[in-house]
Amino acid sequence: MTGTDAPAWPQCGHLDAGECCRGRRVGPYTACLAHLDSAERAAHLASLTPGADLDHRGTPFTQSLLDELLAPLREPGSGRARVGEASFDEVRFTGDAELEEIDFDGFCSFASAVFGGGVYVREVRTGGDFRLAAAQVAGDVWLDDTEVGEDAWFYEARIRGTLRFCVREVGGSAMFKGMTCGNAYFSGVRVGGVASFGGAVIDGEAAFDGAVFEEGADFEKVRIAGRACFDGTHFHRGRACFSGADIGGDMPFAEAHFAAEATFDGAAIGGDLSFSGARLEAGVDFRRAVFRRTARIGPLVCPGTVDFSHALFEAALTLEAAAREVRCRQTRWASTAALRLRYAEVDLSDAVVEFPVTVVGRPRPFVSPEGEVIAEPGLTDDRVRVASVKGVDAAYLVLADVDLTGCLFVGAVHLDQLRLEGRCVLSSPVGLRWMRRRVLAEEHHWRATRYGDGWTPAPPGVETHEPAVLAPVYRQLRKALEDGRNEPGAADFYYGEMEMRRHDTAASRGERTLLRLYWALSGYGLRAVRALTWLVLAMTATVLTMMLWGLPQTDPDPVSAGTTDGRRITLTTRKPTPVNPEGPYTRRLSAERFEKSLRVVANSVIFRASGQDLTTTGTYVEMTARLVEPALLGLAVLAVRSRVKR
Repeated sequence: MTGTDAPAWPQCGHLDAGECCRGRRVGPYTACLAHLDSAERAAHLASLTPGADLDHRGTPFTQSLLDELLAPLREPGSGRARVGEASFDEVRFTGDAELEEIDFDGFCSFASAVFGGGVYVREVRTGGDFRLAAAQVAGDVWLDDTEVGEDAWFYEARIRGTLRFCVREVGGSAMFKGMTCGNAYFSGVRVGGVASFGGAVIDGEAAFDGAVFEEGADFEKVRIAGRACFDGTHFHRGRACFSGADIGGDMPFAEAHFAAEATFDGAAIGGDLSFSGARLEAGVDFRRAVFRRTARIGPLVCPGTVDFSHALFEAALTLEAAAREVRCRQTRWASTAALRLRYAEVDLSDAVVEFPVTVVGRPRPFVSPEGEVIAEPGLTDDRVRVASVKGVDAAYLVLADVDLTGCLFVGAVHLDQLRLEGRCVLSSPVGLRWMRRRVLAEEHHWRATRYGDGWTPAPPGVETHEPAVLAPVYRQLRKALEDGRNEPGAADFYYGEMEMRRHDTAASRGERTLLRLYWALSGYGLRAVRALTWLVLAMTATVLTMMLWGLPQTDPDPVSAGTTDGRRITLTTRKPTPVNPEGPYTRRLSAERFEKSLRVVANSVIFRASGQDLTTTGTYVEMTARLVEPALLGLAVLAVRSRVKR
């Protein structure tokens, strides 16, 4: 109500500087309490007894007039004033206002009042509401050692100084929507209903340490220029909502308790968030939040989801969290960051990484600043699992000591620059028919559609990709490990790349046939046992062939023939053509022929001629062996080299 609006109560007829006083008439008089003459005022005050209602809306007050009004209401024994219901809406108070040792059986209202100084409330109890809504206070507002039976109304209040709301208990809700003040202190207050600070503006710091909000608290779009302390704060039943809040400094939540979800959706935070020793029973939502100068978040222990989707980190950050899930979908890091996590499944889908960001699986529990181990209730799987990096430019991404069993890589760019440090686990096929190797989750999904058992199908909503899509992913990851001097680790990714090329139906038949042969002989040069097995089989077949058909019946002896012509003798030596062996095969499988055959084959493996006389068949077999068997030996050596190369 403005000063030009007619009040809703009988108005005082006193003229002050040409304006009619808005104070409520004191019946049966025609003036308000401030404008009664001395006799009328004395008569009115004499009619008051403890427990009387007071209605002095719009009346101009001073502290002396207020003391005069309360004097007849004080109990003789205790000295405390006892009032029924008190309405002081739209009063104009000159100087400071002090309310001390008063019991209100009902409400006490100063709505839309104007105070030229501060408001100091000490040892006051109200059975109903305490209202300072839309009031204007030129100084501080202090409520000390006070109890409010029902609601506390401070919405749209304008307080130039400090608000010290050290109320022991508010039985109902506490409404501070749209309030403005300098500093604000709510330490130790207990609010039985909802505490609402939506849209409040605090130009200094705010303290809520030790406060208890039974039905949760709403800090939506609150603006706090400095530090906002919530150490030891308890949010029971209802959620703690900081959506759209703008906090200029740190927000410590050490030893705080969140019985429901904590929401920071769209908040702007200018300092660190400490959750050391905090107990969270649900998730924490930081979606679309902006962290301006935040250097540290945590240690945060949460049995639910910590969601940083669409958040922006403008400064270098260290995040320490133990949670069931950490979502960083479309999160943007405009500076370096280190995410030290426990238990969590991390989703980095479409994140924007402009500077080096490290995701590390921490093996040890977090500790408090006092050195005590922080408990982690509700968390059992101690693996840190990366669920997805699709859509990420991985040039600045570092993954260390994490589980990549279910990680989705398709859609990421610059995977060849991704750094995998420590022990990064990938899944392997299950079953005797499959060779053990590190396999991407996307290959599991594709093979599950073809082979079923031993392969993990794609989760609901996850697309299954064909080999042509997966081959480049394997190739880039292989290069990333090779650049990191991890040749043995890169071998599995090379195997996966070749497998996807072999199964790519878009490739030419000739290429796929060549790849099948390469796979069958040596597992793409990576399976030494397979190559050695083929080598042994080839050598065995060559030895048997030599014993049966390659060695002659007997070693031919040189034959010399000569002629004489006077004093001259001419000698000619020739070796007869080897005779093919004859007789039963069992006679050819002798120890002597085995030894000769083995010598021929052994020399063939190292690409040397044995010098043994052979039949025509044996000659061609030796030529073939000298081509095939060294190649198989080379493939075996290559496979061993790929596993031990540094």
